[in-house]
Amino acid sequence: MSDQETARQDGVGDADGLDRLWTPHRIAYIRGENKPVDSTPGECPFCLIPAKDDDEGLVVRRGELAYAVLNLYPYSPGHLMVCPYRHIADYTETTDEEADEIGALTKQAMQVIRSVSGAHGFNIGMNQGAIAGAGISAHLHQHVVPRWAGDQNFMPIIGRTKTLPELLSDTRELLADAWPA
Repeated sequence: MSDQETARQDGVGDADGLDRLWTPHRIAYIRGENKPVDSTPGECPFCLIPAKDDDEGLVVRRGELAYAVLNLYPYSPGHLMVCPYRHIADYTETTDEEADEIGALTKQAMQVIRSVSGAHGFNIGMNQGAIAGAGISAHLHQHVVPRWAGDQNFMPIIGRTKTLPELLSDTRELLADAWPA
């Protein structure tokens, strides 16, 4: 039975002629269930991740002042973030050494992602402050989002669904193994 037939039979609503692509795992993100209540230093997710082992925290690479971690809600496969260990909110608060390492890890991330997935391009950026779209604005993080020709097909635009071809743990292992020593 189609979704339309079920809607009519159950009296839940009028059929709208659209098929449904169910992604129930996204509801936690939409509801903000995993969004931290406490974003104080030492309690926000970006402060807690480094204390976890790499597999559990989805850490791809650790530097001296910053680390690269997969995004739990990726825009595309391989979407990761580069974060300073220090709990700061704004890029202007980085030390020169932190800014250098964030840049170096970003550059390495692009090289690694290209080598394992053949990404055609990247969106690189920091959303500074909640008003600018930062989901966790209290701890600086730079997004490294791989892009491919045609990746904005009907799925995310019309279907409002992103397809990810592998588990985050598998992506983490693939990127970590390809990262230069």
